[in-house]
Amino acid sequence: METFIEIEVRPTEIDVMGHVNNAKYLEYMEWGREDWYNKAELPFDRLTEMNIGTVTVNININYRKEARLGEHLTIYTQPVKKGRTSYTLKHVIVNEAGERVADAEVISVTIDLETRKSVPIPAELGVLFST
Repeated sequence: METFIEIEVRPTEIDVMGHVNNAKYLEYMEWGREDWYNKAELPFDRLTEMNIGTVTVNININYRKEARLGEHLTIYTQPVKKGRTSYTLKHVIVNEAGERVADAEVISVTIDLETRKSVPIPAELGVLFST
């Protein structure tokens, strides 16, 4: 299941170089992941009811093209692969011209909220990945 959100680059996201600060792309991707979980009917509250948390353990990001103030960006999120306790989501950010601005693979681990230890991916999350 691929999802997407659209945003407009705001003044607070621009750095001294006049383009989006590199750290903001991570935030954009986090918004994309939250939207993906919500559309998959696995919002934070639902995962909490299952005593499951998700922890980001690795992000490999490629910055392809600068984005500037006022640009409209689309952040695509899709599942890539799953393991026993970890899974990978891919993000692609494109500008209005359809040019790739950034892309990343984000690896997360599911944890038991009480023990704070990794646990197997719940079936409700696992079914969203093709193996």
